[in-house]
Amino acid sequence: MKLYKLLFAVSLIAVICSCKSDPMVVKTTTGKVQGVMEEGTIAFKGIPYAKIERFMPPQKADPWDTLMVCDKYGPYAMQTGGFPGTVMSEENTCTLNVWTKDTHAKMPVMLWIHGGGYATGHSSWNPGYGLAQKDVVFVSINHRLNILGYLDLSSFGDKYKYSGNVGELDIVAALEWIRDNIRRFGGDPGNVTIMGHSGGGGKVGSIMCMPSARGLFHKAIVYSGVIVGTNTTATSSKLGEAVVRELGIAPEEIDKIQTVPYDELNAAGQRATAGLRGIAGGFAPTMDGEVIVSQPFTPAFADFSKDIPIIIGTTLNEFGTNYYGKDITLEDARNILAPAFGEDTDEFIEAYYEAYPDGSLQDMLSLDRMFRFNSVVSCRGVNANNAAPAWNYLFAWQKPSDHYSAHGDELPFFFNTIEAEKRKVPEVTPELKRLEKIMSDYWVSFAYTGNPNAEGLPVWHSFAEANEPCMIFNINVEEREAFDSHLQNIIYRHQRR
Repeated sequence: MKLYKLLFAVSLIAVICSCKSDPMVVKTTTGKVQGVMEEGTIAFKGIPYAKIERFMPPQKADPWDTLMVCDKYGPYAMQTGGFPGTVMSEENTCTLNVWTKDTHAKMPVMLWIHGGGYATGHSSWNPGYGLAQKDVVFVSINHRLNILGYLDLSSFGDKYKYSGNVGELDIVAALEWIRDNIRRFGGDPGNVTIMGHSGGGGKVGSIMCMPSARGLFHKAIVYSGVIVGTNTTATSSKLGEAVVRELGIAPEEIDKIQTVPYDELNAAGQRATAGLRGIAGGFAPTMDGEVIVSQPFTPAFADFSKDIPIIIGTTLNEFGTNYYGKDITLEDARNILAPAFGEDTDEFIEAYYEAYPDGSLQDMLSLDRMFRFNSVVSCRGVNANNAAPAWNYLFAWQKPSDHYSAHGDELPFFFNTIEAEKRKVPEVTPELKRLEKIMSDYWVSFAYTGNPNAEGLPVWHSFAEANEPCMIFNINVEEREAFDSHLQNIIYRHQRR
């Protein structure tokens, strides 16, 4: 009998130890999940982090009893159009993905919020294995978008008080999931960096103005996403009322909107938006004084985010008209620029060559005039108002296919995934591998310490340490101070007219 008990105890201990040591299975607060190997990391895809009801704030995800195999991305948010190989869902939108090398470690966490404005997008656009290979835990999310995420029905009663911001509240729910679960994936919930591109960058700005997110993140990165002018309740509620009128729903029967098919709801939203003036943000976050308490990027963020170090940057061309491959004379350039800059056209040309002495006419005409100024202004604001530092970058490498540095072209370099981006990087040269290493190393250092600088990297000064320094990422990585301030001031001056 004693031998039997001993053998049973040994077997039980072996089972317990094997469960603890299995890195592919993790027990979350709602159930067990099983990951898959991906590029030297363990990927857990499609984990539910919240359950949702239309226009209501997210709630904790329902628990499950069986082992959930997390080997594919979850459904993406309802939106116009679609993406091959994936499915949309309204009820099961709130899922996240985790990449880790070691589920028993304690590594920094990087939460990625995809681009696509506030209307479209999906977490599968930017896989996280590349940064996870460098000893961080990478998380990406799907959340509610467009009319489902940002329709403000607050004027119809307290039940819908938060409907205009449920898309942002989903992100907070994901941060809460990270706080409660990420240790089991090898992550440190006390060291979380939020980062987003384009609309995702705008959402990062909103999160930095949301009291409910306070303490759930510790650093921030905004890629081409300084979006100035969040809606206010005064404007967004008008849009909500217009949508209800388009649907023919009486105010006292507002709950009928819960069962309107998505396509019909979305079409009513488009008609309502087209019929109103002054709703520049459309279906976007609302500064309501409670969920979002201040306007992001004006020029900084809410006071409670003063201790958040931040990196803000853009690409050289973004959405600028592509003039590469076209024969352009100086007179042609003046004629192209004159409608935008009028009597200041020659000053603009002179300021361009001050900033870019080796630039071409095609470079000048294709330059971004949309994002860079606001990114610099936000860095100035953070530097003036915050206790934490701000760093600024410009991604200037141009694809050989179109000689262009477009909106989003920087992402595979920062994410250490250029080998998989044949469309953006058709030939991976040693010089490009070096650029990728430098850029992704900055990101990992920032995730660990709140400062992108590390041994072996070019020194990158914050706005507090030099005169508006900008790290320019190209084949030659270099930092320049206030190099295009004259040029950007001309652009801003004419945007305001």
